[in-house]
Amino acid sequence: MSRRVVRQSKFRHVFGQPVKADQMYEDIRVSKVTWDSSFCAVNPKFLAIIVESGGGGAFIVLPLAKTGRVDKNHPLVTGHTAPVLDIDWCPHNDNVIASASEDTTVMVWQVPDYVPVRNITEPVVTLEGHSKRVGIICWHPTARNVLLSAGCDNLVILWNVGTGEMLLALEDMHTDLIYNVGWNRNGSLLVTTCKDKKVRVIDPRKQQIVAERFAPHEGLRPVRAIFTREGHIFTTGFTRMSQRELGLWDPNNFEEPIALQEMDTSNGVLLPFYDPDSSIVYLCGKGDSSIRYFEITDEAPYVHYLNTYSSKEPQRGMGFMPKRGLDVSKCEIARFFKLHERKCEPIVMTVPRKSDLFQDDLYPDTPGPEPALEADEWLSGKDAEPILISLRDGYVPVKNRELKVVKKNILDNKPPPGPRRSHSACDSDFSPALEEVLEEIRALKEMVQAQEKRISDLENKLCQFTNGTD
Repeated sequence: MSRRVVRQSKFRHVFGQPVKADQMYEDIRVSKVTWDSSFCAVNPKFLAIIVESGGGGAFIVLPLAKTGRVDKNHPLVTGHTAPVLDIDWCPHNDNVIASASEDTTVMVWQVPDYVPVRNITEPVVTLEGHSKRVGIICWHPTARNVLLSAGCDNLVILWNVGTGEMLLALEDMHTDLIYNVGWNRNGSLLVTTCKDKKVRVIDPRKQQIVAERFAPHEGLRPVRAIFTREGHIFTTGFTRMSQRELGLWDPNNFEEPIALQEMDTSNGVLLPFYDPDSSIVYLCGKGDSSIRYFEITDEAPYVHYLNTYSSKEPQRGMGFMPKRGLDVSKCEIARFFKLHERKCEPIVMTVPRKSDLFQDDLYPDTPGPEPALEADEWLSGKDAEPILISLRDGYVPVKNRELKVVKKNILDNKPPPGPRRSHSACDSDFSPALEEVLEEIRALKEMVQAQEKRISDLENKLCQFTNGTD
């Protein structure tokens, strides 16, 4: 009688555990908008959650350490005139976040390290180019200030946030609603899924479809797709009998799947969260109360089921911490931020190890906060792998770096019609006056920010006094 051989893997015993009650974020009115985005974005400094708000769209930004009950008057980021549908932190600046909204705009915000006194209402830049609501945003993994947005006008736009201008518009590629968009590791290719049932691999700079597959999953419900580290494509979808299904594909041979596995019968779209360092993919369904995780390897059956984290409460959204925000001393390999109706619950995924020493095999060098390319270099055709950092001594987030937007003067590249005129006296008088006004505005803004910080510090001191007298 043959004995079943158990597959060797250091991730076989990964287990999930919620944090204690006092480490949760309570009293947050999570958005009730019907949209299949994660509603939550997180980085080593901040947690951002899309929330309910009257008369427009808003999201809340909390310092990671500010756990417990959230003050009902906590400032929000409010600038959109309709609900916010997606948010994403910049991978190269932990104080910069982008938001996409039903109001057809994308806004980029600078969040201060201190808690502001009032709502943040002024974005650093507003990007306008879509004609219908914008439901997807995604930063470029290696190029500074390059942001992708996809809207219900079936259009994908790439922006240079540093100048506020549109770099590329991918038109006439999608014939219906775009479900999701993802970059490959060095940002040279995109993978998209669409209501027309096609998965497309796109070279955005050549503006051409490199590969496509019709109906990787036969069901009618939405499909999701992401790139793996090796350049394969991992998809989640539904069978014709409405069973949830996952697939692994080689875009160079899209006809046959590398792996195709049926899972369960449920109608929640599975959101895949992928960790390229460990090759583990975590599947979180909206409305589910569990997180399933699988290891992707080059041995059959290629996608290996590891385990399921189960709880009683369904999730309304999910945030996924980048690797540099994890606690390496506790062998933590992933941290999720699960959204309930009125709170956010961190869930820690751990590999059990007896030693307290740094575990090299669990923490290979991982992408750090420095971009490998400038936007212009990437646009001209250059590619670069992410700049890696070691987590051996833990990661310390860098101080707030200001995002400077230098808008190109459209008059520079549009010469006036008719014969060239020399600058009139009126022009030369006008320019210094304009500079003066702009300088004064800048100085006033800095003064207001300094006063806000002072007010915030004094309020914190006041809290300490009142706590001390209790």
